[in-house]
Amino acid sequence: MDRLPTRIDRGSDDFQSRREKNVALAEQLRDRLDSVKEGGGGKYVERHRERGKSLPRERISEICDAGTPFLELSTLAANGLYDGRAHSAGIVTGIGVVHGKECMFVANDATVKAGSYYPMTVKKHIRAQEIAEENNLPCIYLVDSGG
Repeated sequence: MDRLPTRIDRGSDDFQSRREKNVALAEQLRDRLDSVKEGGGGKYVERHRERGKSLPRERISEICDAGTPFLELSTLAANGLYDGRAHSAGIVTGIGVVHGKECMFVANDATVKAGSYYPMTVKKHIRAQEIAEENNLPCIYLVDSGG
């Protein structure tokens, strides 16, 4: 494959400085995403598992066709809001493949406020429905909520 010509000097101090900064930012983003995917945190996840329940991302994975990707949407919704307790706004949304058909998933995370909705949860839920409508995707709702 041919390489595109460039004037970027990968050996320059400026390039190295920017590269280091961006590598650090990417690592910070990965850490934040990992933290968000823990849901409501250790004690709530443990309580959830003691009840014999799967976490929302696990439930989605069990339904999606094996070996197909799941594109999670709005993972950082509500980041920094509600005293930092509303990871992913309390729901997991995304596109997965079921029986060869792309589908929109909306799954409550009962480890976050017992699956109840925050105002940002409503916004995230509605956005998932809009994307589904725009792309003619069936919706699969995995509800586990206190209200």
